Amino acid sequence: MNVVPFKSAWWLRGPHSQTLWSTLFRRKEIKIPLRRERMELPDGDFVDLDWSPEEHGPIVLILHGLEGSVTSPYAKGMLQTLNQYGWRAAVIHFRGCSGELNRLPRIYHSGDTDDVAHVVKMLKEREPFTPIAAMGFSMGGNVLLKWLGETKAENPLAAAIAISVPYDLDKSVEKLQSGFSRLYQWHLLRSLKQKVLTKFSRQPSPIPLPPMMNVRTIREFDDKITAPLHGFGSAKHYYQIASCKPYLRSINVPTLLLQAKDDPFMTPDVLPLAYDLSPSVKLELSEKGGHVGFVGGVYPWRPRYWLEYRIPLFLKYHLPYRANFEAANAPVNGKI
Repeated sequence: MNVVPFKSAWWLRGPHSQTLWSTLFRRKEIKIPLRRERMELPDGDFVDLDWSPEEHGPIVLILHGLEGSVTSPYAKGMLQTLNQYGWRAAVIHFRGCSGELNRLPRIYHSGDTDDVAHVVKMLKEREPFTPIAAMGFSMGGNVLLKWLGETKAENPLAAAIAISVPYDLDKSVEKLQSGFSRLYQWHLLRSLKQKVLTKFSRQPSPIPLPPMMNVRTIREFDDKITAPLHGFGSAKHYYQIASCKPYLRSINVPTLLLQAKDDPFMTPDVLPLAYDLSPSVKLELSEKGGHVGFVGGVYPWRPRYWLEYRIPLFLKYHLPYRANFEAANAPVNGKI
């Protein structure tokens, strides 16, 4: 496999500029029509999937990050890229993230693998001979890797990719409480608090809700809301159960991990070492790239989103694809 390593754009030198570029400057529109499918869950709730226009061929599922959705820049870009290869792509929205609040008095969390398992099960029953791959970004990557490790050789996926994963939730949350990373915490916390306030203004809450203005960190939110709402004893208990790192040794599906050393959502000791990984898992660690950034290119007005090159290059070894696309879009002089 001829892999071009990630080279950070000279005009985005720091991890925060890499992390924020797409959110602040990438075009907002998506150039392909999307089809929404609602999938009912066994407990009476639902998840929404947004599909690219391809009607046949292999399926690639996208799991978004915390408070993400199909409108997240990485999701929109990946949908368009996968569609060009002739793959059917779909963003699986975690409960309450599709623009409509979920029905049950709960939300979603980093260790909840049941919904992803159910979606894949339903797709396999519908099309038993169609290969399915999946990728997860940030929190979605944690969910995906945990599920892969839980199911071991029984997992039905053909391949998996996880990008910018917080492998140890406790340490990642700690990182979000320091320095410039507090900006990300503030943004995520504001969205989470608003979602909970809106949800439980329309239905009774099964737990006592703290005055939301007093919840000032992700850890406090998880301790007072996420944990009791989903049956965990505390935030620490939740992080221990939900973190994907202990599951990496049990993965049997060919899996690619894409990570940057300068990711502002985690510290270096969060990253898995060789002995943490099963033979089916490959970690590609870049010096730079930020959190779900990986922006390259010579000019700011012509950025190159490296993930949209690297991920299909991995997937094409495991899924059939539209072969003439590669020749038409090959990197010029080995650059991406």
